[in-house]
Amino acid sequence: MKSFLNLLLLFPILIHAGEPRPNLILMMGDDHGWEETGYNGHPYVKTPVLDEMAATGLRLDRFHAAHPSCSPTRASFLTGRHPNRMGTFAPGWSFRPEEITMAHLLGGTGYRCGHFGKWHVGAVKKESPVSPLAMGFHECLSHDNFFELNPSFSRDGGPPEVFPGESSAILVDETIRFLDRAKDEGKPFLAVIWFGSPHEPYQGLPEDLALYDDLPAKYPDKMVKLTSNETGGSVKRPLGDVLRERYAEITAMDRAIGVLRKHLAGSGLKENTLLFYCGDNGTSPDGFRESPHRGMKADFYEGGTRVPGLIEWPARFPKPMATPLRASTSDLMSTVAGIAGVPLPDRTLDGIDLMPLLAAGEKERPAPLFFWGYDIPALAARKPGPYLDPELQKGTTPLVKKMGGIATRNFDNLKFPGITEADYGGARSIIDGRYKLLVRDQRNGGAKRELFDLEADPGEGNDLATQKPEEVNALAAKLRDWQASVLQSLTGADYTK
Repeated sequence: MKSFLNLLLLFPILIHAGEPRPNLILMMGDDHGWEETGYNGHPYVKTPVLDEMAATGLRLDRFHAAHPSCSPTRASFLTGRHPNRMGTFAPGWSFRPEEITMAHLLGGTGYRCGHFGKWHVGAVKKESPVSPLAMGFHECLSHDNFFELNPSFSRDGGPPEVFPGESSAILVDETIRFLDRAKDEGKPFLAVIWFGSPHEPYQGLPEDLALYDDLPAKYPDKMVKLTSNETGGSVKRPLGDVLRERYAEITAMDRAIGVLRKHLAGSGLKENTLLFYCGDNGTSPDGFRESPHRGMKADFYEGGTRVPGLIEWPARFPKPMATPLRASTSDLMSTVAGIAGVPLPDRTLDGIDLMPLLAAGEKERPAPLFFWGYDIPALAARKPGPYLDPELQKGTTPLVKKMGGIATRNFDNLKFPGITEADYGGARSIIDGRYKLLVRDQRNGGAKRELFDLEADPGEGNDLATQKPEEVNALAAKLRDWQASVLQSLTGADYTK
């Protein structure tokens, strides 16, 4: 990686001579599913700011998280690579220090890079080799995992500090100070804001809760399992009470984004700043009401990966626009690099630069989208050692939800002992054009294949696998070839380029 970073230092900074380089703010909600926005027709949740962004900017109607859970999606967001390439298999699994992030790319050519909020791809403390600072960001106010009201954050890898207030507002206030400093220094900026909302356990401000006071009476009987704010352990509560608190968090996050937008407009930064928002996976089961898409968080159906996707950038998209082009968090690295005019690293990437496709009005993605939940038990059975010193993987920032009796989070990443047939297992899917193939291993051996026509059946209710065996076989072959590429990356082969 050092040779690549040296190349960046030599790369001409004045790529667009005479033109200011675009600023970038990339935001992501935590467990915020596609259907939980006003602009996508939700009957209850109030998101006036996201709705305005959808009405005035670019609406990505078929945007996907690269994985139906959080840590893997975040790894894809930063690197442009599928998380299995770097061993980020599931929530609480870190990525590897050899990975190259968008902060490495832009920071090496004059951008000021900051991270704010949830990290969850490794420990945020200074000594961690996969902290925000170690992975290319110049400054950060970050948490190892998720957070609620009055959160604890680590500033620049230091000891955790409690910040009184609503967490989304805190992050936006910190980001605004970062933007202003970069502007004063005459530097373009990359700000990555990963909110803690609306992940459970839910906590809302009184004024936000009051907006949803009628919901408990609408859903009095169904009980859902989530974390108790009082004990940090598991509890069952009525869905209506939970939805009231969840939607209050979404509305507070939406309001904080509005504060950021107003600041961009008032400081003269709005025109040449790309402002992006998405979710990290589908709606979580504890806050699920209903959706036009099958499945939810952790599922490889559309409901597990379809998330809100919005871009505001007046200089490039001066008029409202909506696109059916399928895109994912893996595309962000290549897209950001293209916008900033910096070279991509010489290693396998899963994402593509979306801007040329959007500029041309393309509706079809030129390459498939792939999803894969790696079979962790199959690897664990081979007893591989840790990829990083476990002491360096210990988190420091506390949260409400306890695991193993502790209120902090530790991370995993394992050495990969070599490719075997068992490594191809786990739920996986491919979307190529209108068709989606979903493959899931069966307990009695073999695999179940489901084929869906997403144009005619976006809810994935009609399995066409027996009717279209040639389509199934063709997609299965592409999926297998892609998996082989991913496993080759997992061996570390990309790090020797």
